Amino acid sequence: MNLVRRKVLSLAIGAAAWPLALRSASAESSAPGPIHIVVGFPPGGIVDLSARLIGQSLQQRLDQSVVVDNRPGAGGNVGAEAVVKARPDGGTLILAGSFNAINASLYTNLPFDFIRDIAMVAGIMQSPLVMVTNPAFAPKSVAELISYAKANPGKVNMASAGNGTSLHLAGELFQMMTGISMVHVPYRGGAAARADLVAGRTQLMFAPVVESLGFIRDGRLRALAVTGLNASPALPGIPPLASIVPGYEASVWTALGAPKATPAETIAVLNKAVNACLAEPAIANRIHDLGAEPMIMSPRELDAFVVADTQRWAKAVKFSGAKVD
Repeated sequence: MNLVRRKVLSLAIGAAAWPLALRSASAESSAPGPIHIVVGFPPGGIVDLSARLIGQSLQQRLDQSVVVDNRPGAGGNVGAEAVVKARPDGGTLILAGSFNAINASLYTNLPFDFIRDIAMVAGIMQSPLVMVTNPAFAPKSVAELISYAKANPGKVNMASAGNGTSLHLAGELFQMMTGISMVHVPYRGGAAARADLVAGRTQLMFAPVVESLGFIRDGRLRALAVTGLNASPALPGIPPLASIVPGYEASVWTALGAPKATPAETIAVLNKAVNACLAEPAIANRIHDLGAEPMIMSPRELDAFVVADTQRWAKAVKFSGAKVD
């Protein structure tokens, strides 16, 4: 059983409902029943874990029913569309993430506009990816990798969890900003991609921190850099890629959003509650265990963050040529 699965099992909560409504200053901004957090992916992954972790804490803090509602499909778009169409009363929230920012340009025929139709409520967690290589690969630093790739165009194989995933597009962004050329090798999921990287059939991968720690610590993978603007406490001594490639950032994140017309006072109540949950040592420590940081922001700050992140991923999608109809 891998590290992520153990953590998911240890942190997951039941999805049973407790009948109590969220109340705010006015009847218009009161939720009519339990809070439903819609997750556009199946149970058991890091996205689902984010919802259950914050849902459990919110339920305790608000003395309020919180139900996690998994609606997988189309890279999270099925869940997003359900929330866009939901009553804007605070009773239905989306577990949003960097996948929504990517999907805005990756999918050509979405029936909604995430930025236009979703009001961001509160952040949950943010994590860099980590650039890892097979230990037998000659370059031992990002600078050496760039020099090697420029001298050997098309000879570096970059594994990913699939076309259009954050792991793929982080690599495309790196190529775009450095002028190098690597061969993208997509797999059906990160585990298969990592297995071939460990076996030496590919040379490089941008990977989730939490799924890579064990492989890095036992020497089966070499970490060259993390993709956030700052170093990661989970990987001391590993530099941020931005220190070598100025302006580079490709963090992944999760947050809560609501239908756009949800009253501002309801969003404010939820934002305050979520931020208070994230400040609790027990919650912060669980997030740190996942190689991430609590993402404490106001709704306005989060809205701006999502717009900027959507624009950043759009550049990588355009450069890669990836599209999903």
